[in-house]
Amino acid sequence: MSELALAQTLHRKGHWSGTAEQCTLDYASRFLRRKRLTTDAGVPFLVDLPHTTSLDDGDALELENDHLVEIVAATESLLSVSGSNLAQLAWHIGNRHTPCQVETDRILIQNDPVIRHMLEHLDAQIEDVTAAFTPEGGAYGHGRTHSHEHGATAHDH
Repeated sequence: MSELALAQTLHRKGHWSGTAEQCTLDYASRFLRRKRLTTDAGVPFLVDLPHTTSLDDGDALELENDHLVEIVAATESLLSVSGSNLAQLAWHIGNRHTPCQVETDRILIQNDPVIRHMLEHLDAQIEDVTAAFTPEGGAYGHGRTHSHEHGATAHDH
């Protein structure tokens, strides 16, 4: 049985160059520390990072054989949220700690019926879309975290 190539080094988007195989992952799958993955070409490899990490579209994992694997955000079922009160809608989405991709004239969120219902009651225009989901990273570190603190007096979730 052959051993899997090991990836222990992450290069953030814009900080690597060269050719790379691609590995397409949805939002949930891009949050990992140790996991077996397969490139889009069918080549398996093992990721073993020092900490649980949020991988972003365009990041690259460096395999021990110096090959690179570029992370590609998969298309997913999302909700496109828009409206004349977009700032208010954004506040309500953020207040529920819902990952969101903020664009000029809309906000993309994962397809959640409870959040959808809340937004409909706030007069949001909501459209079902399929797109790559690359939500905003956290203000307290790169990407998402399992939990976070807002200074010395963190609030409970």
